[in-house]
Amino acid sequence: MAHLRSRRGLALAVPVVLSLTASLGLLPTAASAAPPTTRATQAADGPTLAYVVNTRTDHRTVESVRRAIARNGGTIIATYDKIGVIVAHSANPDFGAALRAVRGVQSAGATRTAPLSAAGTTDEGAVQVLSKAQAAKAEQRATAGQEPLEADQWDLRTIGADKAAVINPGSRSVTVGIIDTGVDDTHPDIAPNFSASQSANCVSGKADTTYGAWRPVDADHYHGTHVAGEIAAARNGIGVAGVAPGVKVASITVAQPDSTQLFYPESVVCAFVFAADHGIEITNNSYYVDPWLYNCMDDPDQRAIVDAVNRAQLYAQRKGTLNVASAGNSNDDLDAHALTDVSSPDDSTAVTRTVDPHECFDVPTQLPGVVTVSAVGVDDTKSYYSSYGQGVIDVAGPGGDKYQIPDTPSKNGRVLSTLPNGQYGFLQGTSMASPHVAAVAALLKSTHPHATPARLLALLKAEADNPGCPAGPYDGDGDGVVDATCVGGKHVNGFYGSGVVDALRAVR
Repeated sequence: MAHLRSRRGLALAVPVVLSLTASLGLLPTAASAAPPTTRATQAADGPTLAYVVNTRTDHRTVESVRRAIARNGGTIIATYDKIGVIVAHSANPDFGAALRAVRGVQSAGATRTAPLSAAGTTDEGAVQVLSKAQAAKAEQRATAGQEPLEADQWDLRTIGADKAAVINPGSRSVTVGIIDTGVDDTHPDIAPNFSASQSANCVSGKADTTYGAWRPVDADHYHGTHVAGEIAAARNGIGVAGVAPGVKVASITVAQPDSTQLFYPESVVCAFVFAADHGIEITNNSYYVDPWLYNCMDDPDQRAIVDAVNRAQLYAQRKGTLNVASAGNSNDDLDAHALTDVSSPDDSTAVTRTVDPHECFDVPTQLPGVVTVSAVGVDDTKSYYSSYGQGVIDVAGPGGDKYQIPDTPSKNGRVLSTLPNGQYGFLQGTSMASPHVAAVAALLKSTHPHATPARLLALLKAEADNPGCPAGPYDGDGDGVVDATCVGGKHVNGFYGSGVVDALRAVR
C-alpha cells in the first residue's frame, strides 16, 4: 500500500499538553480585515489548494470571515460553526496570508502542497492475503467455540479477547467509528455489526451520507476494512472474530480515492465532528494527517492544521467520544529532543528536516486527550517498527511483528483480519495495535456506559498489564544493533505506557 499511516493518539505528557494548548489558545488575531488582493479580485494565477481557516466561534465573526474568504478569491466548502473551522478552496497564492490578517481569524493555512487536481501511516509491508492452504490449516486447528480462522488469531489470545467474549462480547449500544480508507460493510464478518446510520464519506471536507459512500473505492483501499474486523468481526461461524464482536462499527472515509490514499486535514476535521454529532462513543485513528508527518508550530500552514484538527477532536471529546490513535511505524522516540523527518510533505517533493517533537506534532496522535498506542508482537515485546516515548505512549496493543513468530497454523506474526470482497489477510503496524485498544475501550464502555472519555482512558490504563522495559539492550529486528531505549519503570514506561491492554480484565 502506498500510504497508510499507523499512528498515534495520545495523552500528551503534561509539558507537551501545556505547550500545545497554550500555542493554540494564544494565536494572535489581526486588528482589522485586510483588503482583497489584486490577484484575488482580478485573476487566480496559482494552483487551487484547500485551506482551513480557524476563527472565533461567534456568529458575527464567522460571517465576517466568510465574506473575507469570498473577497480574497476563496470558495467555501464547509463551515463548522461550533468549532470555528471553515474549509475553503482558492487559487489565490496570497490567500493564506490575506486571511491571517482578517479580524477574528486565529490561524489559517493550506492543508496540502499539491493542487487539488493532483494525484499516510506506513504499514510495514503490503497486505498478505490468506491463502486457501493457510485457511485450511487454520480451520483444522480451530477448536469448539472458535471461529474457523481463529487459530491464526494469536492477538485475541494475547489480550484475553477470546475469553472476554464469553463473558461480555460488547454492547450493541456502543459504536466505534473507523476514520480510515472506508469499510466494506458487505463483508460477511462485518455486516452483522455495521451501523450505516453513523457512517459517511468526509473526503471533501463535508460529510456525504449517501448510501454506500463510506465504502472503499477498490480492493487496494483495504486498510479500514482490516481495522473494522479487528474491532468487531462477528462471532457468526464465518472467518475471524473481533476483540469486541458484540459492538457496532461505523465507517467515516477520509482517504483520497486515488492511489495516494492520503488523509488530508479537512477530511479528518469533518470526521471528528461527524462522529461527535452522530453518537459515536469511540473513534479509531490508524493514520497521521497528511501531508506532514510532524506539523511545526512555527509554520503558519502547519500551525493551522494542528489548530483545526485539535478543535475537531476536542469537540468530539466534549460530546463524549474517546479518540484512540496509533503511535506510528517510524520507530521514533516521541519524547526525544530532535527527530529527522525525511517523508514530508508526502503529497509533493519531500525534504529532509530536523524537528522537535515537543514543538512539531504528529496529528492526531499528539493532541491533548487522544489515546496514543504503541504496538507489540506475540511475545508482548515492542514491535521493531513501533514509535514510542516516555510520557507519550498511553497503552500498547497487538500490532504484529514479523520477527516474533507465533505457534499458529500460518506461523505469521502479523495480524489476521478482514479485507474487502470477503477476503482475509495479514497486516502489521501500529495501525493494527490501535483498533485492539479501541475495541477494549468499547468493552469498557459496554461495562461502564456512563464513563466519560477521561474515565475510559483511566480504565484502559488500570486494566493494562505492563511487561516492563527489556532487561537488556532492545534489538527488535535481531541485527545486533540497539534499535531503541526504553525509559521508565515496571508500571509506566516509554515502550508500553501503562501496559498492554487486557480485554478479559475489561469485562470483569
